[in-house]
Amino acid sequence: MIKACVLRSGGEFKPEHVQWLARQVPGLVCLSDVLVEGVPTIPLVYDWPGWWAKLEMCGPSLQGDVLMMDLDTVVLRAPDEPDGTTVLRDFTQPDLMGSGFMYVTAADRERVWEAFTANPQAHMARCTKWPSWGDQGFLQDHIGRAAKWGDEVRSYKVHCGRGLPEGTDVVCFHGQPRPWAVKPSGKDAWIPAL
Repeated sequence: MIKACVLRSGGEFKPEHVQWLARQVPGLVCLSDVLVEGVPTIPLVYDWPGWWAKLEMCGPSLQGDVLMMDLDTVVLRAPDEPDGTTVLRDFTQPDLMGSGFMYVTAADRERVWEAFTANPQAHMARCTKWPSWGDQGFLQDHIGRAAKWGDEVRSYKVHCGRGLPEGTDVVCFHGQPRPWAVKPSGKDAWIPAL
């Protein structure tokens, strides 16, 4: 299993955020358009903007099954490797999927890649409104019925208001605040400093 993230330069995320995640996830590789010192970096091939660059984790730059994670993810313990593709349950709309932390098999990656690269501009133009929003809106149609992570993967905003729930392995921040903006003390002492 490959553990991977994506950094598209020019936005809020920087190489130091990849390095921060790599300290939590040994063996992490990053698909990026900039070098990230100390982290194996694979060049992005396409100029897809923002979160759309995440779809390159489904492409031929990586081989096999891939554990995909957003940069604003805290990984306290790597979850057990699932038997098949496993995605997030959207934390506020459980009938939809989230794409911030996914395990995608080689077969599903290939299927997603073929569908997306058939017409990337049309998919990006279509997925601009909730519930078909961004990369997860596109992925919903292709792997949205896959298995979902359980209570080992939580949302900071939804589940961690009083501290880290017992049994949590991964915390997704999905928006503001970012993990490095939260003071790692008291109920948030589990958050690694940037």
